[in-house]
Amino acid sequence: MQRIVKTLYLKPDQDSIARYREIHENIWPEIKQGIKDAGIHNMELLLLGNLAVMVVEIEDGLNPESVFDKLASLPRQQEWENFVAQFQQCGKDDSSARKWHDMERIFSLTDENC
Repeated sequence: MQRIVKTLYLKPDQDSIARYREIHENIWPEIKQGIKDAGIHNMELLLLGNLAVMVVEIEDGLNPESVFDKLASLPRQQEWENFVAQFQQCGKDDSSARKWHDMERIFSLTDENC
């Protein structure tokens, strides 16, 4: 399983962060299904203040860029991105690929290449 970690900043406003939490507790069913349909095995969102961290797991051998491109093309995905943009530090029409930034792994206990 490949693990991909991305980050973005939310607007530094407690009400906005609380609303962002709330909408992810009630994520649109089409978005949840689209995540699975794109080939994502698991996705987690974590928060520290206004820093959001997304951890994604996909099958070994899948191209992460292709998986995220497929996700972006699915029904209602751009509508979702536009909706959640009001809580994020980004442009209102930014795609997910433009908002979320890849983190670099610099240490792994089990991977000698780090």
